[in-house]
Amino acid sequence: MHDAIHPFARLEPARVVAAVESLGFWLPGEPFALNSYENRVYLVHDDERRRWVIKFYRPGRWTDAQIQEEHDFLAELEAEGVAVAAPWRDASGTSLHRHEGFRFAIFPQLPGQAPELENPAHLFALGEVLGALHAVGERRSFAHRRTMDLEGMVEEAVVGVLGSGWLERRQRQAYERVTEALKPLLAAHAWPAGRALRVHGDCHLGNLLGRDEHFALVDFDDCLMAPAVQDLWMLLTAQDEGERQMQLSEVIEGYEQHRDFDRGELALVEPLRTLRLLRHSAWLVARWEDPAFPVAFPWLADAGYWDAHVRQLEQQRQVLDTNTLWLA
Repeated sequence: MHDAIHPFARLEPARVVAAVESLGFWLPGEPFALNSYENRVYLVHDDERRRWVIKFYRPGRWTDAQIQEEHDFLAELEAEGVAVAAPWRDASGTSLHRHEGFRFAIFPQLPGQAPELENPAHLFALGEVLGALHAVGERRSFAHRRTMDLEGMVEEAVVGVLGSGWLERRQRQAYERVTEALKPLLAAHAWPAGRALRVHGDCHLGNLLGRDEHFALVDFDDCLMAPAVQDLWMLLTAQDEGERQMQLSEVIEGYEQHRDFDRGELALVEPLRTLRLLRHSAWLVARWEDPAFPVAFPWLADAGYWDAHVRQLEQQRQVLDTNTLWLA
């Protein structure tokens, strides 16, 4: 919807190579673009056959201090033996680098595949790595990154969608109606600030990689202060009650190898799911001027998407209204 050239349009392969080689690397081949939309991410290999993931941060999204907290958290986790990839640092200890107006970081590639959430051994291993992460995460707080605020984030998402011009009049009325009904239901599940700790923040399957029963966490771009369950609930995908309890049992058993889990936080699973639904649509409309988004998400321009989104929100309203929440 905007005619201006997006900054990421300048990130052609030669500029990516030049940025990495400005730090003393030599890349004998071309960078390979990985599936990423918020930032731009590339896989490269150097002349020593090492494989690196290069992340160019979206201009204007995070401050330098916020990015540095991500990097320092990863270094702290790696030093404690948690399976993550901390960014490469140069001789001066710098991990956030600059080239021609872009900020970028270099991470060692962690090979592997996504876990199978029907496999009890995988679920236990995922719980174990998250427990180890949170055992470190609770030691101190972020100073610059965001603290998850259920009511504030819901309001931001709703304002973003309503101000975008994407909804037809009928859809706008339905969206306003369901979100107004959701707000008090979600507010009832707000948590005290003292419950928040440093978490990954976006713990979906694409950010969990491993082999056999050993998994690592990648992409801490959304790390923030939040309840521990924020990193667990997306692993609980089963619809059948028996399967759901198996998933929950294995994840928590693995988690508690390192840290106790407060079962009371399971009441936040459905509120957090609702928040993610709201924020995802707001994220799509906010990023539409990025040329990668119309290509990757063409269905956003279809009225059917917004009808389906409102139906999803209505289903979540019913779940929250009837208190059909997770229990241990």
